[in-house]
Amino acid sequence: MPHNDIASANQTIDKEIDALNIMRKTLDENLVKALDVMQNIKGRVIVTGMGKSGHIGSKIAATLASTGTPSFFVHPAEASHGDLGMLTEDDCVLAISNGGESKELSDIIVYCKRYGIPLIAMTKNPESSLGKAGDYLLRLPDCGEACPLGLAPTSSTTATLVLGDILAIALLERKGFSKTDYKQRHPGGKLGAFLRKASDLMHSGEEMPLVSDSAGMQETLLEMTSKMLGCVGIVDKDNHLKGIITDGDLRRFISCDILTKKATDVMTPNPKTTKPDTLVAEAINFMNTKKITALFVVDDENRPLGLLHMHDCLHAGVA
Repeated sequence: MPHNDIASANQTIDKEIDALNIMRKTLDENLVKALDVMQNIKGRVIVTGMGKSGHIGSKIAATLASTGTPSFFVHPAEASHGDLGMLTEDDCVLAISNGGESKELSDIIVYCKRYGIPLIAMTKNPESSLGKAGDYLLRLPDCGEACPLGLAPTSSTTATLVLGDILAIALLERKGFSKTDYKQRHPGGKLGAFLRKASDLMHSGEEMPLVSDSAGMQETLLEMTSKMLGCVGIVDKDNHLKGIITDGDLRRFISCDILTKKATDVMTPNPKTTKPDTLVAEAINFMNTKKITALFVVDDENRPLGLLHMHDCLHAGVA
């Protein structure tokens, strides 16, 4: 009979969900105490673990670091050959071992005890060497693996990863970590582009297409053409934005006497605007919703600070 891959996949999912449900029921005050330590230390969270626990630990350290908790991973074998010098008395250590008996962790455990470095133990076995040595125990579910042989780390690594995410998210929320903070740690790639603000991409100063509300259409067309952004803003004597003229407006008003008109005769009044601290991703969504390609960026007095164009968002890799 052929092997049913879909049935196997569903069985694996079910077993890993079972592990998470068990872990949900065993969360206790040790989690709160561990978070208190991780939040209040002056140094870094040093994550360590061997084998698959180490691979998950590397990801946990990276997630912590990217969400406002300085952290890095130290390989336990390398620690025994000089990398223990990376640990300071201002740090805390998060040591991961599903069974709690990874002998490679012994030197780090001894070092923590010798120098009074808080040790957070993440293991399923509170009676293990790691479980007993830890100042705080974050218990992993003892429910077997999804692997039909009961050997390959599967359910245990999923639970470890989730418990690491629990720590990172709780610390993020405790510290009031913002989108701006996140952006500063993710300047590259598409994610970094999405987290940029309108003020980062807008055309400002002399690049902004603007005319006064007393301007005629000849002056307006020259300004619009020279700035090559497909629109022009109309401002009053106090530099408040009154309206906008776009390529679409020109097509609707095209006539032989258009040059005899004033900008205010052709403009669309009260144009859609945004603020300088608006995320580019939000501005793009707004432009798509309103079916427009440009937004004036204004201050609290509705004075234009810049112009954000969809083409600039595309060029930055956001849209």
